[in-house]
Amino acid sequence: MYFDFYGLKSSPFNITADPKFFFEGSSHKEALEILLFGIEQKKGIMLVTGEVGTGKTTLCKTLIAKLPAGIKTSLILNPYFSDVQLLHAIVSDFGLQSIKKSRLDIINSLNAFLLEVNASGNTAVLIIDEAQDLSSRQLEQIRLLSNLETSSEKLLQIILVGQPELVEKLKTFNLRQIYQRIVIKHNLLPLKEDEVKEYINFRLSKSGANITIEPNSYKLIYEFSKGIPRLINALCDRALLCGFVKEKKVFDEEIFKACIEELK
Repeated sequence: MYFDFYGLKSSPFNITADPKFFFEGSSHKEALEILLFGIEQKKGIMLVTGEVGTGKTTLCKTLIAKLPAGIKTSLILNPYFSDVQLLHAIVSDFGLQSIKKSRLDIINSLNAFLLEVNASGNTAVLIIDEAQDLSSRQLEQIRLLSNLETSSEKLLQIILVGQPELVEKLKTFNLRQIYQRIVIKHNLLPLKEDEVKEYINFRLSKSGANITIEPNSYKLIYEFSKGIPRLINALCDRALLCGFVKEKKVFDEEIFKACIEELK
């Protein structure tokens, strides 16, 4: 009934990371373009940071969707593994069957795979989300993977994605070698105030919603969310439920003020 009432094809403010709902705000668009460039130019290790809820995981999945055919990818969303388990997860996501268990065997298999990919004229990309949770040993292991190369280029493009504290971790003395190798860095910013309206209307349009939001409401949404997409989604989803209960398709400040109080 919720979907029928608004004429929805899908949930417009679901908090899952769906590339279909990737909104190219200025910072998000720049991040995507920089990463595509870094992969094309085989820059090695890249770093994307951003506060909780700014859309880092959606960016990762959108990046993979936009990569040219033939590029091999491994996306690790939650790196809560031991050192060797992390290696297993990486090669498994590349589609490799790892029979032997030792670290050396896994790396040798990965190196052979990367050489094969490179010989075919393609690229391999490893993306690790929530990278702030990687231990120093795991980050050092990532640095060693970045050593896999030919005489002229890196075999594996590595993108570390995480919360701002990842930068401070990488700046520590024992991780200075990996930090010095990061040639591309981007901090993903929240949406600007004038982008919030575009973001909401973009998601409503994608889902086929038949509703109206009064102009003054957007300022309230921005003040509550500070431009963080996850908070915008939470508030707007709550407003849709409230509107459904009250049988309203026009959303005014009163509805959003009530929803903000419920979410505080």
